[in-house]
Amino acid sequence: MKLMLVRAMRVVPALVMISTALPSSAQSPAFPAASPPQVVRPAGLQPAPAATTLVAPPAAPSVMPGSDQPAPAAEDVGRPLGASGHMQRDLSPWSMFLTADALVKAVMISLAFASLVTWTIFLAKSVQILRARRSLRAVLTRIAQTRSVSEAQLALNSRNTVVSALLQAALQETRLSGDSASREGIKERAASRFSEIARAEARAMRQGMAIVATIGATSPFVGLFGTVWGIMNSFIGISRAQTTNLAVVAPGIAEALLATAIGLAAAIPAVIIYNHFARATKGYLELVGRASGAVGRLLSRDLERVRELSHAAE
Repeated sequence: MKLMLVRAMRVVPALVMISTALPSSAQSPAFPAASPPQVVRPAGLQPAPAATTLVAPPAAPSVMPGSDQPAPAAEDVGRPLGASGHMQRDLSPWSMFLTADALVKAVMISLAFASLVTWTIFLAKSVQILRARRSLRAVLTRIAQTRSVSEAQLALNSRNTVVSALLQAALQETRLSGDSASREGIKERAASRFSEIARAEARAMRQGMAIVATIGATSPFVGLFGTVWGIMNSFIGISRAQTTNLAVVAPGIAEALLATAIGLAAAIPAVIIYNHFARATKGYLELVGRASGAVGRLLSRDLERVRELSHAAE
């Protein structure tokens, strides 16, 4: 009995060694493998951290995620993005002019030049009409106290005004008609000369107003032509890009509408300036009419004196 116990004690360790040497897959599913024992560490002792591996950051994608737009270039970094992820373009008037089509640029430049011509004419005509009205009023004040055409000429002291031309015409007509001509015939021919002088003065005052009227009438249509051309090019670009995104469409349309805005900016002041000059010229021509009447009265007095002298001589 003791011998059997000794043999059994020798066989059991051998069986244990064989079972541990076999792989886990060869073990029966009915006897699952025991879990590894838990290692208990004293408080304050933590496992050493695992070594970290430095990984290079991924390269920037060539296409922006979530859209078919390319990634921003280095110079575009920092520029604000729109709601759809597109780079916002500078839509200031100067930037839109620089990026516009060549024909649209030509339209804008021509409208800007027309506006410059309008304001130049405005300044020049304002000074001209202001000086002419002041001079004519001063002359009318001087000749109001004279009694004859010759006395009025002396009062003017050879000033080159429209009244001087009227006085010269009256004297010339009196000299050409002679002493034997009738008084009514002389006055009639002198009035004809006065009308010609007044019409010439009106043409001189209205010089340049036709240009202003043309600019005011045609500038909106020139600007509209530039707008139509720009919008047509924008639609062509939309068809080529095969996209209807507003961020792509809006800049081209804004550049086209800039031509219409410049056309209106040139036309509106031109129309206002033309109406202002029409009223100012009308007021000046009324003064010319008063001067013509004043010279006609002086001529009539001279003719009355000549008639009285002729009757006295008889």
